[in-house]
Amino acid sequence: MDLIFIGMGGFIGAISRYLAASMVHRVFGVSFPYGTLLVNVAGSFFLCLFFPLSLDVYEIPAELRAAVTVGFCGAFTTFSTFSFETLSLLQDGYYIVAFLNVMANLLLCLLSGWLGFTVSHMIG
Repeated sequence: MDLIFIGMGGFIGAISRYLAASMVHRVFGVSFPYGTLLVNVAGSFFLCLFFPLSLDVYEIPAELRAAVTVGFCGAFTTFSTFSFETLSLLQDGYYIVAFLNVMANLLLCLLSGWLGFTVSHMIG
């Protein structure tokens, strides 16, 4: 049953990402990835706001919590999960691990993206 809730949240998150990014690009243009920046910032804020409240204040059922956090936020932006995990490490006092997480994500994702571009140019 959890997978159905996560899937529904993901469906809504993916469509929301598309609509939000498209709207921002229409307003501000595409000279900078403003749409992606918006969804990453908004998703990070929302996940880091919702998750603690869903456990400590409102006691949201696990299925709904999974639909919102894994499904919606995961499809809206994976950057929200990265932010949440990094902030959790910092709050738990794992400063070096948090720094390594930031650097590893930044460098490895950029390297992976570069590699993907390179391979696509070789194929195409």
